[in-house]
Amino acid sequence: MDTRAKLESRTRRKKRIRKKIAGSAELPRLCVYKSLHHMYAQLVDDEQGKVITGLSTLNKEVAAKAKKTGNAEAAKVLGEAIGRKAQEMGIKSIVFDRNGFKYHGRVKALAEGAREAGLTF
Repeated sequence: MDTRAKLESRTRRKKRIRKKIAGSAELPRLCVYKSLHHMYAQLVDDEQGKVITGLSTLNKEVAAKAKKTGNAEAAKVLGEAIGRKAQEMGIKSIVFDRNGFKYHGRVKALAEGAREAGLTF
């Protein structure tokens, strides 16, 4: 499967998922993006169209705890960090948006890290 077909498949999955889920101020959407070397996580309020908060493996506190930034270990550290940050803001429940990526590997590790930090979804 070439790169273009892979991207089109992910885009179709993403649209199908986003039809069903939306975030609000009380129940924000945890949107995950992964690139080859980094991962990004944002809490989004779709009603206002604003990002509440966000973190990535580029963040110094996350990068310091992980040896590499593009593996499952770093994703779990990122999940724990975004979970702690959400808890500090008073957010306990979220809607998980895997953004068209399979719930496997780094995406799954990030979700597990967020759950360990106290978020429910």
